[in-house]
Amino acid sequence: MSDRSGALVLGGAGFIGSHLLADLAARGVRPLISVDLVAPERPVAGVDYRIGDVRRPIAGLVTELVATLYNLAAVHRTPGHPDHAYYETNVAGAVNACRLAAQRGIPRIVFTSSISVYGTREEACDESTALQPSSAYGRSKALAELVHEGWLEAEPGSRRLVVLRPAVVFGRGEHGNFDRLLRQLGRRGFVFPGRRDTVKGCGYVKELVRVMAFCLARDEPLYRANFAYPEPYTIETIARTLAEEAGLPVPRLTAPTGLVMTAAFGLEVLAALGLRTGINRDRVRKLLVSTHIHPARLVADGYRFETDLRSGIRAWLADRDTR
Repeated sequence: MSDRSGALVLGGAGFIGSHLLADLAARGVRPLISVDLVAPERPVAGVDYRIGDVRRPIAGLVTELVATLYNLAAVHRTPGHPDHAYYETNVAGAVNACRLAAQRGIPRIVFTSSISVYGTREEACDESTALQPSSAYGRSKALAELVHEGWLEAEPGSRRLVVLRPAVVFGRGEHGNFDRLLRQLGRRGFVFPGRRDTVKGCGYVKELVRVMAFCLARDEPLYRANFAYPEPYTIETIARTLAEEAGLPVPRLTAPTGLVMTAAFGLEVLAALGLRTGINRDRVRKLLVSTHIHPARLVADGYRFETDLRSGIRAWLADRDTR
């Protein structure tokens, strides 16, 4: 690997990829290549952006000899896609990513899997927890992990693989759970659906980028780790902290689950008529089920989190206000 440098990021125009590329660029890593279906919202200076589809062979798009391939490309929003779409992108994409790495002799892959491989359960999960995916997305990510492990096992002495299983990741450009929560808090429209004690594993995107560098520095053939803050934050704590940091009223109302589900169904009807709110019954159900993810491997290996929930939210809001 001594004659190689640089990185290829599949999915580099997306949320996590954009933060990763900004960090790599700031550290002087060159060359930097992104392959994605779309152009980035905020291009990073020094990155060579290329349009490509990981569902199809992509080796022809990249001839450079880079040191690390980051496979972040995925269909992940649930609900939102037919089952086959998760397999077409997440599994076929893994096959094409590993094929490219093999053909170009790229010795290191960092793959972002998901906590969805653990399935739906209330108890805490660490890396020793058996995989029991309960959704097409989770099953596709579990299969993709096996694809990457097959690439590693083909040449175990010369290849290295990092598999990260992130919980909910928030930060500038997320456009997902935390952004939706912030909007609902701003409209005074958030109520707790049935319970307040649901544990929701989460972490700041720039913390995740630091974790990637930490894992690569471990210099182990296979390094698998969960990513979430060690503290098991509840949805009540998350909503209260976000409201306080954003200067918004703290939500206090807990509504019966049935009432919230009925309201969500009504919003689905409105969405079908063209008035989209981002709220539906599946998203309400997700708020009722814990994702208690413990980053046991990171903690055991001495990773020191630079942020917690409050400081991560504060950094996100500051970044959001200035970009």
